[in-house]
Amino acid sequence: MRELPGVLVVQACGEFDADEVDLLLAAWEEADELALPTTVVDLTGCVFGDSSFLGALLIARSRHLASGRQLVLAGPLQPKILLLLAVSGTMEAFDVTENLAEAVNRSTG
Repeated sequence: MRELPGVLVVQACGEFDADEVDLLLAAWEEADELALPTTVVDLTGCVFGDSSFLGALLIARSRHLASGRQLVLAGPLQPKILLLLAVSGTMEAFDVTENLAEAVNRSTG
């Protein structure tokens, strides 16, 4: 994680399943404590996520919406992440950008 003006960037790399999902849940706790206007989840290095990964993203979305903050997923999304969001019908639930710079610029600009 790293903090930019008004933005918390959470970088997710590798594979996420039930064994790693606690890392994301801890990141959401940090995001709630910092209460910055935007959290950007950089998924460029995330090559796999299962239903627990999706559940963690949906928890983050719910928490951000409830507190009036923005959650942005930064791509480009890897094929298995795109498939997960498409098959689950949740792609439209998230604000997804083409890259991290776009996500940060949208949030601060």
